[in-house]
Amino acid sequence: MNFRWKYNPTYLRIKYGCKQVLLPLIVFQFVRTILFPTSFDVVLLGLLAVIYVAIVLEWL
Repeated sequence: MNFRWKYNPTYLRIKYGCKQVLLPLIVFQFVRTILFPTSFDVVLLGLLAVIYVAIVLEWL
């Protein structure tokens, strides 16, 4: 068998697409959390941040 890639190219495309979308969402959610702080906003901001860090550090 010929193993040219460590990961499937479709997986990498989805991963980097999510990385590009997550940063603006994090900024928007941060501003929303500062203006209208609810527990849902804080949890959502934390979840988005953890997912972004996991993608950047290649845990996913």
